[in-house]
Amino acid sequence: MVIKVYIATSSGSTSIKKQQQDVMGFLSANKIEFEECDIAANEDNRKWMRENVPEEARPTAGNPLPPQIFNQDRYCGNYEAFFDAREDNIVYAFLGLTAPPGSKEADALAKREQQ
Repeated sequence: MVIKVYIATSSGSTSIKKQQQDVMGFLSANKIEFEECDIAANEDNRKWMRENVPEEARPTAGNPLPPQIFNQDRYCGNYEAFFDAREDNIVYAFLGLTAPPGSKEADALAKREQQ
């Protein structure tokens, strides 16, 4: 399974740049393998991302903005959904991955199963 993060390397928005860095920095720090898919330099990436963000996750006007996160072809969410998952210690579930033993998320899951 490959986590794909759709980004725009030439974004003029500092907010988008910070969000992209935040997602990729977190994944790197937690040794979660991912692939950067640049929508600014690759038209196929842009097209694929826009076509595969589900209708309910699209903005009311315009196109979905990066970062958008996928596990292979399965949509995980945008930055806000990632941020919420991180705050709730459920990033691995958000990404469709198994939490490694000893992680906060694995410990929380184990406690829930014991109850």
